[in-house]
Amino acid sequence: MVKLKKPVVIGIAGGSGSGKTTIAHKVAEQMNANEHIMIMTQDAYYKDNTGISMAERMKINYDHPDAFDVPYLTKQLNQLLHYQAIERPIYDFKAHTRSKQTEHIEPADIIILEGILVLFNKKIRDLMDIKVYVDTDDDIRFIRRLERDMNERGRSLDSVITQYMATVKPMYNQFIEPTKRYADIIIPEGGKNNVAIDMLTTKMHSILNQKEQ
Repeated sequence: MVKLKKPVVIGIAGGSGSGKTTIAHKVAEQMNANEHIMIMTQDAYYKDNTGISMAERMKINYDHPDAFDVPYLTKQLNQLLHYQAIERPIYDFKAHTRSKQTEHIEPADIIILEGILVLFNKKIRDLMDIKVYVDTDDDIRFIRRLERDMNERGRSLDSVITQYMATVKPMYNQFIEPTKRYADIIIPEGGKNNVAIDMLTTKMHSILNQKEQ
């Protein structure tokens, strides 16, 4: 594959539990084996809350745009767009703050950036070649989030339900769902929509071919 002047960036947004990560991995699997692809998650760029107490961290609205370190994400995304390696942050969801460890990430020709609010910020949105919104039923998203937070993030049933009703659902309605209007492609049913995933993959190949010429 000819090295591109600038990597292709695909942004995948949608509510928590909509299937963003599943779609990102399915698209990556369908691309050619010789195409270097990386998947970035917006969750890694939650703000560093090391300087505040656990009690204060628990009160933070993690579904609000202000919870994310947008300047840091923008900086590292721009580094990758110039084929520079980065030290990507790792977020500790049990401690509600950024880990002291980082992950070394080499640049790639295709960058898939997924997260609930990746289409919210114009500076990040303008770096994307394709903007995708995953539109999944509220009940399905809640069940997926419940299973994930209890099994992977050590949360209790009551805490997940309380957080969902207090912040997740209202923030989805206020900030996340409205970003649908910026999407080039809207995918209903999440990762089970194989037709939409095939269409997205075809579009990515088309952009790659144009950039190689």
